[in-house]
Amino acid sequence: MLLYGSYFVSVKTVDTGDGMFFQWICCSAIWFVGLFADILFHPSRAHPAAMLGGALWATGNITAVPVVKFIGLGLGILLWGSSALLIGWASSRFGLHSEEVTKPIHNYCGAGLCLLSAIIFFFVKSDVQKHTSTEFMPLLIDDRRLNPDSTSSSDSWVDTISPKSKRVFGCILAVFSGVLYGSSFMPVFYIKVHATINSSMFIGSSQHEIDYCFAHYSGIFLTSTVYFLSNYAVMKNRPRIYPRAILPGFLSGLMWGLATYAWFIANYYLRAVITFPIINAGYGLVAALWGNVVFKEVKGFGNLLLFSLASCGVLSGSLLNAYSKT
Repeated sequence: MLLYGSYFVSVKTVDTGDGMFFQWICCSAIWFVGLFADILFHPSRAHPAAMLGGALWATGNITAVPVVKFIGLGLGILLWGSSALLIGWASSRFGLHSEEVTKPIHNYCGAGLCLLSAIIFFFVKSDVQKHTSTEFMPLLIDDRRLNPDSTSSSDSWVDTISPKSKRVFGCILAVFSGVLYGSSFMPVFYIKVHATINSSMFIGSSQHEIDYCFAHYSGIFLTSTVYFLSNYAVMKNRPRIYPRAILPGFLSGLMWGLATYAWFIANYYLRAVITFPIINAGYGLVAALWGNVVFKEVKGFGNLLLFSLASCGVLSGSLLNAYSKT
């Protein structure tokens, strides 16, 4: 929860443009974490189809930087965390890998509280200031610098949208990211369910989530690389690469990689129907503390009241889900 809630703090402190380069650096670090862990502990026994989960996550992560710039770190992560929480909970409770709990009423009430909190978050207004940096131009410069009438090469579509549109797009993109984040474990669940079916191509696959970690990370890196190259192909090989984003991006990837490795282990011992609500709610609250205490994104008594009410709802819902297993 601590690592997930903090890994996007660097987006607030450096210029990342449209986020494509930042994401690729971040995903490269994620892959290195998976490679190191795989070599250190044991070779992965996962089916390559587990890479599809990584592809889903990388697709959702494309919008992460715009979301943080549009509606802020705290509100953005809370929104996509709430969406991921509900999708992950539903898939583990009613999907192919359905899991039973000893207190289903508590489990349903917890999910309902999280859904209500996600709705309340939509009404919270955040004050997001564009980051001013001394790095006015990207490292790779295109010929538009020679035309004084053209838009500055440091401006991306993220920086040119009107403030009113940013809120709408930010909320929509946050929910979109959350749905894909929450769906990223589904391929692993599918493989585990079919691992005991003789006629399945997944027969004999591991039942331990940690064995799928490297395949998941490889899917993230390959998909982000495809998006990274495709983006600059569309831009006719005129990339905006910000050197100050390299180290923060790599650090963000390391934090996310370690956090997800811990989550895979938690899934094995607690089951996903329990871990999804706890982790998603927890890292949302950590991000909210960063956004409100450090960056002062939510201002005004009414906004703070709504934000606090929704945050308490998410926390209460996650605790109810945790209690439903005991």
